[in-house]
Amino acid sequence: MPSRISRDEAWSLLAEWVQSESLRRHCLAVEAAMVAFAQRDGHDAELWGVTGLLHDADYERFPDMDDVESGHPRTIIAELRSRDAPPEMIHAIAAHADFLGVAAESDLDRTLLAVDELCGFLVACARVRPDGIHGLTPKSVKKKLRQPSFAAAVNRDDVRAGADQLGVAFDEHVAFVIAALEARADDLSLHGREAPVDSSGA
Repeated sequence: MPSRISRDEAWSLLAEWVQSESLRRHCLAVEAAMVAFAQRDGHDAELWGVTGLLHDADYERFPDMDDVESGHPRTIIAELRSRDAPPEMIHAIAAHADFLGVAAESDLDRTLLAVDELCGFLVACARVRPDGIHGLTPKSVKKKLRQPSFAAAVNRDDVRAGADQLGVAFDEHVAFVIAALEARADDLSLHGREAPVDSSGA
């Protein structure tokens, strides 16, 4: 029977493989969103969270998606198989890479697809706001989506398709993920610019 990959084990693996602060933040953001959906809908929160945390764990080391031997996400999939990870975790990570041709079949698969690019975009939005993630609204997110130069690497089609995959309104989906990230604002460094330090001694 496949073993569980604990959150502690997953974090140790991510910390070993990923040195980039921005990529770690992205993985943590996707984890936060996945946990929130799992808790809301009665799924296994640790399984969903670890799937989100590790979905891009090999991207820094192996960013070449065309490398059929060791490209992303093939390397993290191979690592998880070597650890007897749950097959549903492996399938979801494979399905999030559309070029692998693995169909998104389960709620886990579809939710990972629905939050991956959106989390990247929301973090980008929060990082340029004085208040960070606090007060970010679907309306302002949609305005940023219409600016091609902003967070240009984020696939807009994938962001918009996420809500459709889950069968919910786009604004509802965005608001839910914003709330999930806001709940983890400390871990994600999304509080915005810090207030100036009062050096007057008052």
